[in-house]
Amino acid sequence: MNPMLPLDVFVPDGEAHVMPDGRLYLYGSLDIKDGDTYCSDRYRVFSTGDMHVWRDEGESFHLEDGMLYAPDCAYKDGTYYLYYCTAGGGEYTAVSRRPQGPFTDPRPMEGIRGIDPAVMVDEDGTGYYFWGQFSLNGARLMPDMRTIDKSTVTENILTEEAHGFHEGASIRKRNGKYYLVYTDVSRGRATCLSYAVADSPLGPYKKGGVIVDNTCCDPGTWNDHGSIEPFGDQWYVFYHRSSRNGIYSRRACCERIYFDDSGRIGEVDMTSQGADGPLDAFGRIDAHLACRMKGGAYLASDGDGEKLTGLGGAEAWPSWAQWRDVDFGQGARGMAIEARGHGRAYAHRGERKEAIGFSVDSDEWKVIKASGSLPGGAGPLYLMAWGDGIEVRWLTFEAK
Repeated sequence: MNPMLPLDVFVPDGEAHVMPDGRLYLYGSLDIKDGDTYCSDRYRVFSTGDMHVWRDEGESFHLEDGMLYAPDCAYKDGTYYLYYCTAGGGEYTAVSRRPQGPFTDPRPMEGIRGIDPAVMVDEDGTGYYFWGQFSLNGARLMPDMRTIDKSTVTENILTEEAHGFHEGASIRKRNGKYYLVYTDVSRGRATCLSYAVADSPLGPYKKGGVIVDNTCCDPGTWNDHGSIEPFGDQWYVFYHRSSRNGIYSRRACCERIYFDDSGRIGEVDMTSQGADGPLDAFGRIDAHLACRMKGGAYLASDGDGEKLTGLGGAEAWPSWAQWRDVDFGQGARGMAIEARGHGRAYAHRGERKEAIGFSVDSDEWKVIKASGSLPGGAGPLYLMAWGDGIEVRWLTFEAK
């Protein structure tokens, strides 16, 4: 499900790599719960063997004094290379014999100033390194994987003018083509992950399109940063979503992606289900699984869990939240919801002709039951609200 990791863990800028042991490892920055700045002074790695259950591999690297921003990791000849950047534009590498670290022996990447390192090792063993914001640079790595071949430095591989490139490059290879995934500002804000394709690692690259856009994941959403990676026969996009009405609590999420016969990637929606199947309408649907919100609604801390808050609004401007996708089987004839606040709301599936409405008028949490009809099948679920403020912990439906 999305988010993929525990609710108190915030790993943005996700670089996902299947390593030689067959597990997929997620490398990224680490936002601090309820923090007031991007990232932190450490990295924390998670891994999975099935795309459903994630294992906390612990702290992989930290700085005694300073901040660590978006990293990447690569494997070659028995060694794992962690590439990272710090405040002030420094880029560095550290090494380990294990994919999860700990990584040691940090060294600067000489001749490089920038952010967001990205790396790949081609089939012939040659490494390639990319870095930059607004304009992407790249170069071939020397065999030590820790220095670049300065004679191969290529500038303006991607630019803001030609590709919408903002930052956060990530490179993969598929069917002989090289795919650069990056943060794209073409829709006005840095909320898109898009891709460009080339026949060689250093380009030239032609923009393909948007893979996923995290607009409406939270009122405070600003940026996105991630990667694509296959696990088994399925490719996924890994990205982050803002939460808790701020820009510093970004969560790891993923979606299935698909290539057409020409190698183009189709744009996908944000979902609640992620790598899993649709949510069960007749089980408990937790508030924190909401994938889109508008009108001031957002997810907030609620003890060990989270609540959906900020639901309400004037008659002409209700707020709403969406869960995608939810399987309603043959349809629903009623619902129950744990909520508090003052106002009215209704659940619908996109067609408001069929809806389940209810009122909330309590400062204490209460389970409210309501009757009504919703159609069957799998698809998005919406909760719309009016009033002075409604909060929700969970909801469920009664089958027809």
